[in-house]
This record gives sequence, C-alpha cells and structure tokens, in this order.
Amino acid sequence: MTVPAAPRAALVYNPIKVDAATLCAAVERLSEEAGWAPPLMFGTTVDDLGDGATRDALAQGVAAVLVAGGDGTVRAVAGAVSDTGIPLTIVPSGTGNLLARNLRLPLGDAETMVRATFEGDTEDIDIGFATLRRPDGQVDEHAFVVMGGIGLDAAMIANTNPQLKKTVGWVAYVEGAARSLVNAQPFRVVYQVESHRMHSAKVHSVLFANCGSLPAGLELIPEASVIDGELDVVVFQPAGPFGWLFVWRRVAWDNSVLRRFRAGRRALALRTEDTAVRYSRGPAMDIAPAGAQPVQLDGDEFGEAVHVRTRVKPGALRVTVPSGHTLPV
Repeated sequence: MTVPAAPRAALVYNPIKVDAATLCAAVERLSEEAGWAPPLMFGTTVDDLGDGATRDALAQGVAAVLVAGGDGTVRAVAGAVSDTGIPLTIVPSGTGNLLARNLRLPLGDAETMVRATFEGDTEDIDIGFATLRRPDGQVDEHAFVVMGGIGLDAAMIANTNPQLKKTVGWVAYVEGAARSLVNAQPFRVVYQVESHRMHSAKVHSVLFANCGSLPAGLELIPEASVIDGELDVVVFQPAGPFGWLFVWRRVAWDNSVLRRFRAGRRALALRTEDTAVRYSRGPAMDIAPAGAQPVQLDGDEFGEAVHVRTRVKPGALRVTVPSGHTLPV
C-alpha cells in the first residue's frame, strides 16, 4: 500500500524585515513536530516581492504558505495564494502589520502564528483587486488586503523618505503627509460605487478599503469588515485648510474614540453631518480622475492611473488563525 506523502509548508519572508535564521529554524522545528515534510523557504528580492515565490511553492504542491515581512510582502503573497484554498499564515513582521492588526492576530508572538499553521483554524476572508489603466493605455491588476487609494494619500506615500520608513515605520508617513499637504490641490474625479449613483466631485483622495483600522488605534472606517463581501469607500473633500480639521476630527476623535461608547454614538447621531469625509460601500467601484493621479495599494506606491476599477472577491483568501480565535465582524 502506498503511504501518502507528508504535507509540506512554504515560508515566504522578506530578509530585510525578519530575523531569517531564527524564523526559518522555528518553521522547520514546528513542521517536524507536526509530522510535516521539511518546509520550503523563499526569500523575497527586489524583482520578486513574494508573488513569484508563492506561485513556485504552490506549483510544488504545498499544503500551507506562511508569509513574514511588511505589508507589501503580505499583499503580494496573499494575491498569489487567493482563490487556491491553500491557507495563508501571516507571521507579524516589519512595522505595519495592518492585515494582522485588523484580524487581531497576536503581533508580538511569531511562534504562536507559526504553530497555528499546523494546529490552528482557518477562516475565509475577502481580498481586493485593483485594475489600473495607465496614461499610455496599459492595464495591469494588483491585489490588496487592507486598502488602496488615489490622490493625496498616494502622493503622501510617494513623498515618504524610504530610509525613514525603514527606521521608524509607519510614523514616517507623517513626514510624507506634511510635505504633500503643502502643495496639495483638489482634483476633479468621476466615481461610482456599484449599485450607487455616479458622482462628480473635487476631491483630495478616494480610498477603497477591505479593512478599516490603522496603527496607533486610529479607525478610518469603523464598520469595515473583511468578511462582508464589500469595499468600504472613503472620499476626502475638505473645503480649504480648515476642512482638514474636520477630517482629523472624524478619524481621530469621532471614529476612534466616541464610537467606542454608547453616549458618544448618541452624540454623533445628533451632530450635523459635514461633507469633508464621505463614506460609501459596495462590491466594486470605478474611479476616473480628470488627469493621471498617483495610486497606492497597502502603503506601496503603484505609479499613476487615469482609471481605477476596484473590486472585492468575497472569501477568496483563506487565512490561518490560532485555535479558538474569532475574527472581528
């Protein structure tokens, strides 16, 4: 009788973001303890952010994929493993960990997450895809797991000092934001969320999100869920410099503080709605700016686009969680 081959896992890691020797040793040890075959190991490179390595691993028949790196590495690997049914274990690494934060995974315990690959549960969550039409007519599609955007938020990321980001992480975006806001000008855009009417407006940014939580406890979109099959859309259109105060109040105070308390939610219900930040929700969205605008996906710049078609694929990404862990809804 033929003995079935033991399952095998693959680890895709960013060698700049992780202690590769320690992490690889842990994956090898826990694989052996679980009775799995020796794991495959792939370090990312400048030319392969992790999607190519993941496809190589899948072609070799792995039963699970682990990813360790920054938000960009997680995005690339998640896009490659989506729709395969192969579970993805996110080992928190780097400085952002935005998907891990939104899933409320343990951020400071890599071994717990590695062990979950062999002993944990799996959950199916949504993943986003953005199709970008470039100024020269070229069209390309990329995955995102947290959020993307067009306009000022993308310019802010493009203006962030790469070395500063490596040193202090997401805090470096504050410096990029300060430099971007100095010359920030609204731009005309036509956008339509599927099942909603078309809008034409002058905006600074349009964000499309799969998750709503940011570092430092900021809730950009409190109602966002990774299991609802919909994108959450945020349109920033502050009127003049003072309009940014309304934006900051909405994100840092209303969403991140008041909504946590019953009395705060009652107070928000009585307040006159301002137009500096507009929210919407739907399974897909089209965005057409009057001219080419910068685009970002999960905190990485993706050049300029003249049209963005973004959509969510419900339940297309299977993720590993520790046993008994419940995803936020």
